[in-house]
Amino acid sequence: MESNNTTTIKKTFPILQMTCASCAMHVENTLKAQEGVISVNVNFATASVIIEFLPKITNPEKLQKSVQSVGYDLLINETGNKNQQVEDINTKRFNDIKKRTIGAVILAIPIFLIGMFFMDIPFANYIMWVLATPVLFFFGKDFFINAFKQAKHFSANMDTLVALSTSVAYFFSVFNTLNEEFWIKRGLETHVYFEAVAVIIAFILIGKLLEEKAKGNASSAIKKLMGLQPNTVMVIKDNGSQVETPLENLIIGDIIMVKPGDKIAVDGEVIEGSSYVDESMLSGEPIAVLKEENEKVFAGTINQKGSFMFRAEKVGSETMLAQIIKMVQDAQGSKAPVQKLVDKIAGIFVPTVIIISIIALITWILLGGEDGLTHGILALVTVLVIACPCALGLATPTAIMVGMGKGAENGILIKDAQSLEIAKKINAIVLDKTGTITEGKPILTDIHWLNDDESSKSILFSLESQSEHPLAEAIIQHFDGLKPTPINSFESITGKGAKAKLDDKTYFAGNKNLLIEHNITFDNSLIEKSEELIKQSKTIVWFSDNEKALALIGIEDKIKPTSKEAIKHLKDLGIEIYMLTGDNDTTAKLIAQQTGIEHYKAETLPHQKAEFVKDLQAKGKIVAMIGDGINDSAALAQADISIAMGKGSDIAMDVAKMTIISSDLNKIPSAIKLSKQTVATIKQNLFWAFIYNIIGIPIAAGILFPITGFLLNPMIAGAAMALSSVSVVSNSLRLKLKK
Repeated sequence: MESNNTTTIKKTFPILQMTCASCAMHVENTLKAQEGVISVNVNFATASVIIEFLPKITNPEKLQKSVQSVGYDLLINETGNKNQQVEDINTKRFNDIKKRTIGAVILAIPIFLIGMFFMDIPFANYIMWVLATPVLFFFGKDFFINAFKQAKHFSANMDTLVALSTSVAYFFSVFNTLNEEFWIKRGLETHVYFEAVAVIIAFILIGKLLEEKAKGNASSAIKKLMGLQPNTVMVIKDNGSQVETPLENLIIGDIIMVKPGDKIAVDGEVIEGSSYVDESMLSGEPIAVLKEENEKVFAGTINQKGSFMFRAEKVGSETMLAQIIKMVQDAQGSKAPVQKLVDKIAGIFVPTVIIISIIALITWILLGGEDGLTHGILALVTVLVIACPCALGLATPTAIMVGMGKGAENGILIKDAQSLEIAKKINAIVLDKTGTITEGKPILTDIHWLNDDESSKSILFSLESQSEHPLAEAIIQHFDGLKPTPINSFESITGKGAKAKLDDKTYFAGNKNLLIEHNITFDNSLIEKSEELIKQSKTIVWFSDNEKALALIGIEDKIKPTSKEAIKHLKDLGIEIYMLTGDNDTTAKLIAQQTGIEHYKAETLPHQKAEFVKDLQAKGKIVAMIGDGINDSAALAQADISIAMGKGSDIAMDVAKMTIISSDLNKIPSAIKLSKQTVATIKQNLFWAFIYNIIGIPIAAGILFPITGFLLNPMIAGAAMALSSVSVVSNSLRLKLKK
């Protein structure tokens, strides 16, 4: 890469210790400020950064030190498996949050019960104090650490609000527990807020846990893609010996032996032998491809029953699988950081609340007479307690949890809040063909017997049972349960079919050329039928004895019964539909016509699918990609919303933000409707969370006192805060009842 006539380096590094979207912003700004840095793109969702820099001016060590100086870390270690290191660190972090969440919840429950229902038991305040202390200072310590980091940069976020309000409520409660007489002498009632402290910490930790779990899915998709390559391969040396060699030691020109069932390690060219190879990860097509001498093979594809040797032509990061992995990583990394609405609001809200509470304290001290200090302290605490972020913290997660639960009930698994929010804006959908619109496996749809004579069907069944051809499986499935006829002298004829003997006759099953080569005659009725099937883009298998064709078999990947209806429904919503497939143009055109799709593209490779999505986005479209295969993973990662079919590959499901369990396209309109309902609920929740603060904070500060003599008791402030939380949760639960 060139920049300012000097070679630059572009690298991706994992970032450690980021906890929110504003953390990502701090890291990005810090790195941008470094000399020699050309561009920086921090992605909070994947906890990584893509940095382009001038190696003559700076290096990874200097960049790491700059990030460490602001409280975060860059993983620049080039040795060993960096992905595994990140995986281990993230797993450790997730387990730590999980333990702290469980601990906080276990202690918060008895505090809540005592605070709400059993305040009259002996030493109630002291029991709550003992239980609340570890919740705040041990299980909730990260909120204080992160709030301190924010303060160092003169900014505030949700963590600042949590740390400030809970610590003020806690120390005020401790003071009230030890000095009840202080308030009683002044004619005021004492109250403690230990239950509010514990419940806030527990709820927000639950939210953090759900967020960490969602973020973990991004790396597991990459891990599974990498798992498509074997760790070691069998290399044939010049003297003919076979040596097991680690994948990373392979060099271009090595001769590799591939046995039945092996995963192909790198891209290359077959030099000896032949076999069928499952290339569905690249093409999406379920029918395995014949590989003979001089044919190309690709990393991550799976050999079937034959054996062959091939010469390595592309290794390491050059293979097509490595390119797919890189595209998935780049697409995940190029998205804007998830700017949490609550964090954005908190950035303005927190300083405002602090200023109001301080103004209230000073105003009371100056104008409040002999009780000015007392009322000022109460006003300060009341403002901070009523501004406690319980409802604010619950507004989004409760709606999302109910929305996700409702989705799961309807067979739609939703991984993150962002996809639920964006789904309602979709105006273009890109559909994979195989396994998405169609069933994804070849099935026998037509069989025509010469003169309707089916007497030799058990011979056909026996012949196909021994064949390794991918289409044989469709025929075997059709005749499942049929008793086979013993045949002998079975022979597989590569690329054409198979033959076998029974008594004095030879039987053939395969393509038309196989039969022509053996001078088999074709009845006109079967020829006419075959022409009809070819027009329908069906694959033809012929069956004959050594004289004449006995049967004609049509095999196809059938359109799902619900696909046509779902596509019409989506078009009615004003969404543009595009179909991409690795299949040939004739089949693609036929499927498009049958389902009412106007825009389609055939013979597309994985990187072309991702490019197509990128082009639509460049035109301003909000794009949903729907697919089921590994070949769709780069396009799924690129799309604004990615939806996987539940019967497809694990990798597609990992990359996708939504999964349709039943693989029924009719669920897509349901997901869009659910998105609209959930976003509306989040907005309503934020309204309820804020209306209490907008009305409550000025009253808590004592704005009504000069007019009415009314002062808001911190206890009532606590109740108002609880009421705002109840209204938010209740509103979220209403989402369940919507149709």
